[in-house]
Amino acid sequence: MAARGPGGPDHRRLQPLEPQAGSDAAALTCKAERQEDGSGYRITGTKAWITHGGKADFYALFARTAPGGHGISCFLAPGATEGLSFGAPERKMGLQAVPTTAAYWDGALVEEDRRIGDEGQGLQIAFSALDSGRLGIAACATGLAQAALDAAVAYANERTTFGRRIVDHQGLGFLLADMAAAVDAARATYLDAARRRDLGRPFSRQASAAKLIATDTAMRVTTDAVQVFGGYGYTRDFPVERYMREAKIMQIFEGTNQIQRLVISRGLARPA
Repeated sequence: MAARGPGGPDHRRLQPLEPQAGSDAAALTCKAERQEDGSGYRITGTKAWITHGGKADFYALFARTAPGGHGISCFLAPGATEGLSFGAPERKMGLQAVPTTAAYWDGALVEEDRRIGDEGQGLQIAFSALDSGRLGIAACATGLAQAALDAAVAYANERTTFGRRIVDHQGLGFLLADMAAAVDAARATYLDAARRRDLGRPFSRQASAAKLIATDTAMRVTTDAVQVFGGYGYTRDFPVERYMREAKIMQIFEGTNQIQRLVISRGLARPA
């Protein structure tokens, strides 16, 4: 799952993802075996895509304590737990500021009082965090798209061709207009979902829609921003190439945008 904030003291990471499971959290195989002597649980398994892996002080771990979809439990484990190790950082196209690694639990002992909730409540805990997390990603994606738009508008007002600012050429001016309209729409969508959450109303479908719309918007607007800059946009002399690279991950984490469409469609379906 995506980071909930920058790294630092007491930063915690959620770890439901596994190499073979991806967005299918119920398919995880990492095991937590209760010890007969009451010392806690032995954790064995591998987790993937752990942001701040090896750097965080605590990790919220989801592991299987019983067979079936209701056999997953949640634990808060210290990063210094014996038997917990991390792989080399992934070589990513974006998110260079934080390491992303695999986590290996090799019979690591986690005390029983480190379990959050009852046994079998893990998925409920994980899913309860997803809707709010998707709102956070939607907000980040909208901010990223806004930054790309701002950079493109500033450049278009300064750059001249054929004796005119490029913003005055209708073809490019209309491109900027479409970018601005998309950013405004993304912002309105996530604010609607956030207000529903603040009012205590159901907002799961709206959160998925906000994540879907805002992250697709970020990808499109950052790509168009590179186009506005022309060849310069493809260089690291300007920030828009980085914006485009950073936008891609937002369509993937907190549930891929294909998963968001599944959530939305299920929210629309009524029992027969």
